[in-house]
Formats: sequence, C-alpha cells, structure tokens
Amino acid sequence: MSSDSKKRKPKVIRGEEGKRSRHEEQEGRYYSEEAEVDLRDPKKDYQLYKETCEELHRLMAEIQDLKSKGSKDASAEIEERRIKSCVHFMTLKKLNRLAHIRLKKSRDQTHEAKQKVDAYHLQLQNLLYEVMHLQKEITKCLEFKSKHEEIELVSVEEFYRDAPSDISKPDITSGDPHQQTLARLDWELEQRQRLAEKYKESLASKEKILKEIEVKKEYLNSLQPQLHNIMQASLPVQEYLSMPFDCMHKQYEIARHLPAPLYVLFVQASAYSQACDKKLLVTIEGNVDEAKALFKPPDDSQDDESDSDAEEEQTTKRRRPTLGVQLDDKRKEMLKKHPLSVYLVLKCKDGCSLNLTFFFLMNLSILTVKAKVTPASELSNAISAGDLLNPDSVLGCLYTGDNGKKTPNPANRYQFDKVGIQDLSDYISELGHPYLWVQAMGGLHFPTDHPQPAVVADNALSASHMEKTIHLLRSRLQSRLSLHKQFASLEHGVIPISGDCQNLFPAKVVSRLTKWNTIPYEDFVVLPYTKDVVDAGLALDTHLYYSFMIERGTAKLQGAVVLNPGYCSVPPLFSLCLNWKGARSSRNDENIRVMESEINVYYKELSGPSPGFQLLTNQLQRLCMLLDVYLETECHDNSVEGPHEFPPEKICLRLVRGPSRTKPFKYNYPQGFFSHR
Repeated sequence: MSSDSKKRKPKVIRGEEGKRSRHEEQEGRYYSEEAEVDLRDPKKDYQLYKETCEELHRLMAEIQDLKSKGSKDASAEIEERRIKSCVHFMTLKKLNRLAHIRLKKSRDQTHEAKQKVDAYHLQLQNLLYEVMHLQKEITKCLEFKSKHEEIELVSVEEFYRDAPSDISKPDITSGDPHQQTLARLDWELEQRQRLAEKYKESLASKEKILKEIEVKKEYLNSLQPQLHNIMQASLPVQEYLSMPFDCMHKQYEIARHLPAPLYVLFVQASAYSQACDKKLLVTIEGNVDEAKALFKPPDDSQDDESDSDAEEEQTTKRRRPTLGVQLDDKRKEMLKKHPLSVYLVLKCKDGCSLNLTFFFLMNLSILTVKAKVTPASELSNAISAGDLLNPDSVLGCLYTGDNGKKTPNPANRYQFDKVGIQDLSDYISELGHPYLWVQAMGGLHFPTDHPQPAVVADNALSASHMEKTIHLLRSRLQSRLSLHKQFASLEHGVIPISGDCQNLFPAKVVSRLTKWNTIPYEDFVVLPYTKDVVDAGLALDTHLYYSFMIERGTAKLQGAVVLNPGYCSVPPLFSLCLNWKGARSSRNDENIRVMESEINVYYKELSGPSPGFQLLTNQLQRLCMLLDVYLETECHDNSVEGPHEFPPEKICLRLVRGPSRTKPFKYNYPQGFFSHR
C-alpha cells in the first residue's frame, strides 16, 4: 500500500493560460485523429474496444469486491484501480471519436458515389430520350403516306396496256418509279372525267324514267275501283279455294281500332306468320262497336239525359253509394280492358296448340295475356302433372325471373294507391298475366322506376322480340306436353326410355321406381336433405317440386326434384337420401354426394336427341343404375351364412378409390363395365 501511495502524483492546479493551451492541444489532437483514422486498422480498434470493455468490467468487479470487504487498507487499491479505469475510459472515448470520424467519412464517400451515379443516370435518361425522339422521327418518316396512296389505281400491266403512249411514255416511266406514278395519276384523272360525263347522262335518263313511272302510277290508281268490284265478285271463289283475302282485309280494317300496343302486336305477329311461321294464326276478337265508341266525341243527347237524371233525383230520394262501393267502381274502371283483343294460336307438328289472348288495360297502359293448351289427343289423368298445363303457370318464367305477378309499369303503383289496390296479383285470374315479354311483343318498354306520362308502342322493339318469343312459347308447350306423358308413366312406376337413349344404361337395372308425386314448396323446404339446395337459392316458389322413391330389397332411395319452368334448357335438380342401415345423405356419405353429382353435374350426357325432352326420365333411370352399383359394391359381412341381399351383377374395374372410398358410378358403353371418373 505504501508503494502505491508513493507512486501517486499530486494534483496540479492550472490557471487560465494552462486551460487555453490544453484546449489548443485538444484541437490539434482532434485534427491529428482525422489523419490517424486512415492509418489505424478498424478490426484492431474493435479488438481493443472489446479488451478495454473486459478490463473495465474486471476493474469494476474488483472495486466492488474491495468495497464490500470494507477494510481500511483497501482505499489505496481502490484509488489505483479507479485511475486505471479512467485511463480505459479515455481509450473508449478515443475509439468512439475514431468511429464517428470513420462514419462521417463513409457517409461522405457514399454521398459522393451517389452523386456520381445520379449524374450517370441523368446522362443515360438524356440519351434514352434522344434515342426515343429519333425513333419517333424515323417512324414518322417510314409511315408517311401521300394522298395519292389512298387512290386505288389500276395495275401497272393494265396501265401500259390501256393508256395511250402520250400519257404512259414507256421509255421514260419504265425506269423511273416517280414518273411512272405521275403518269398513272394522269391516266386516272382522264378516266374519272369520262365517268363523270357518263354519270350526268345517267341522271338525265333517270329523270326521264321517273316521269314514266309517275304516269304508270296514275294509271294503276285508276284501276282501284275496278279491282274492288272484281274482289267482291270473287268472294265465292275465295271460299272455295280457302284463300280468305276478304277476311284478311276485314281484319286489317278492324285493326285500325286497336290501341297502339295491340296494333303493333297484331302487325308484327301477322308479318312473322306470313314470312316465317305458317302455323301461327293471328286474329282480332271483341266488340268493334264498343271500340269505335271509345273514339267518338260525346253527343248533345247526354246533356238531356243528365237533365232528366237531375229531375229524377229531385223527385225521388236515393241513397248515396257508400265509400266501399265507390272504391269498387273506381277499381273496375282502372282495371278496364279494351273491347278488342288479339288472339294467337301456335300450332305444333303433332297437332297440339297453345291459344293466347292478349288484352290491353287502358288506364294502366299495360298488356296482359291468358293462355290455354289444346292437346292433339286426350291426355291421361296424371295427378302429378296437374300444374304442368295450368293456364296460370304454363307461361311462367318464359324469360328468367319473369313470373308475371307484378305490373311492369312503375306508374301503376301510384294509381293503385289511389283506389286501394294492394297488388295486381289478386286480379290476375280475371285480367291475365302482365309478363315482360308480352310488353315487348306489343312494343312497350318501361326503363325507369318513375311514372311515365305516356306510353309509346315501338315496332322495332316488337319485331326484335317476336321470333325468339314465339320459339320459346312453342318450346314451352312441347316440353310441358312431353312431361305430362312422362309423369303419367312415372306414377305407374314405369320410366319411359326412348330407343335413342338405351345405350346410356346397362341391359339389366334391378332397382325400380315405386313412387312419384308432386309436393308443395313448403314441404320441399323442410326436408332435411334439401337444405343445401335451399341455402344456395336454387329453390324458388315459381318452380315445380316432386318427390320420388326408388327401391331394391330393403334399401329405399328417397329424393326430391326441383323442376325449373325453363325445362329442359335448365336441368332438373335432384336431392337424395338413402334409407338402408340408417339414413344416408350427401352430408354424411361421400358416395351419395357423388351420385347427386352424376345426376346434376353430368346431365348433358343424359339429354338424348335434341331438344332433350327425355332428360328427366334419363336422370331417374341413371339413379336406378347408380343405386344398383352402390348396393352391389357395398362391403358384406362374410361371417353371416347364406346368400347376399345384393349379389354383384355389375362389372367394376375397381370397387372403391381414394381416401373417400368412392364407388365406380360411370357406365362405359359398349364395353358394359363401370369405372371412376
């Protein structure tokens, strides 16, 4: 301890001069450190930093130990270690200064390099801009077109062959393309001058011919009375030859009293019948006198009648009608039909027909239609087919979403509020259905959701919808009649399969259809295995719903069918539930889900010959086939003696496949075996 105390140096008190010299010395050292950075190795400085930190840590630990012991002789040792720690702190400060100097130099170098890169990038962008500018100029030069290039000149061979030598100058133009082009333009100019002279001559000839036509028209107009007499004299001949020209003329006379929408419908339907569809009959029905009276001005006699009525009211006491009676009268007046209607008969090849009667509601400015189906022969009384030919639903959803239960004219809502009509659907049975396609056939269009002051019938709109609508109506009639015949067989447990579709199924199908009936929409919604269809929005109240059962032994396959009004362009949708050793549906059995997929997804394989009216029965027959495959490929308990309930009769390449253990439901014709898809 005494040796350490002797080594300690006494404190030196410096004045202002000493402090100033120290400051100048520090400034010189700072600037010398900037030069020193380039000479020192950063790795060695880092190593020195770690060693210094470790030494400081050690000294601090020793000082802590000495202080904890509390001996009186330890103060000298603590002071010595404190001095050493201060020296190490000075070293750390120097290393810190060197690190900051290095950081500053690195940033300066980075900034300088970045400026160089920016300068080079700017030079590059300038060069690219110059290149782009030059390329645009080159493209303009290459794409330059002279006006003479737009003129279609004769070929060079024709030019030298037809042009005179004083224009063609072959000795000069043959070797000079520029002179050749000028010569060809001169030849073109001369030819056009000749054609202009011919055009003037043709115009003069045209004027002469027009005058001759006017003279002939006057002559033909003078023949009109004579032709009318001839037509009257030929009426017996028309009746004998079934050529009712006079009836057509009368129909056109009556058509003048039709309202604009019905007139457009009559004209367009008649034109389509004459041009494209001879089996479409168009006539006008109703009271012509009442229609004429609608356009007559009121007579003076009405004033006399009103006076007499006033006198009667004074002499006799009458009760005023109640508010309810007044509203009923207003409703009847608002829902009043025009006295005339247009009657269309669409006939099919098999003799069946669809009779359509179109009405015009004068105050509501909309068209309605009533339908009636006339089959070629008497149909069987199939219970499940009761709604197929129902006049109120046979035309429903002819176009997607058009159920004909609401008025298409937004102005009618305000009119209904005045007379207390809640909905037009309450009067549809009397008035007919206001389908949107009916409005289109009459040239009516209601594009906005606001009241319209006037309704204008458009011939172009009616003509654009006529052909497609007639085609859809005839297709709807044929599909409904075909379904009616099919349902009559299904109710007796027979699935009718045409000869063209026999190759879609194996020769032997054991499962049989045992039940087919219609169900209301409310019963379909509550079925447990139809929840996915209902949640997906595929079941609407405008669709038809049926239930069926297919049996084989103790297994019973129940199902529900959603039949879209647009069948067969929109396929039926099946939902299945198998009752065999418990209830199995697509929710708990993967193979039931695959069976539904075979029916609903791959329905195009079952469409059969066009137009595909056999789709429903083919789907049912495939369900019978799929049930056979499901039961025959199911695992059997070999411990039970005796024959199996469902012996395997179908040839399957593999009984199951994949982790889900799906069965081979795809039938391969003509090989006759089943495989997986």
